[in-house]
Amino acid sequence: MSAFSEEAFLSEGWALSPSVALRPEPFGALAYHFGNRRLTFLKRPELVELVRGLAASDSIRGALSAADVPAQQWPAYLKALRGLAAADMIRPQLASGATP
Repeated sequence: MSAFSEEAFLSEGWALSPSVALRPEPFGALAYHFGNRRLTFLKRPELVELVRGLAASDSIRGALSAADVPAQQWPAYLKALRGLAAADMIRPQLASGATP
């Protein structure tokens, strides 16, 4: 991954897909996508907190900061978020005024 693409990803706003439900578990949560029927394990409560807080921030960088994720752990969280994006568990936020 290039530095540019990582910087671009950090600057984008993302949110939990409206088709996804999170079920709390002792290890974190299960994420179920009702559209594609995928089940994903979120294996850390901190990741669950981050995913739930994505929509409240205008960027992944802001969400990571708001969740108090230490900067040295950001690469691991970015990898997890990219995986969730690839599975359509999270989606880019719509621009202000945009219609779905």
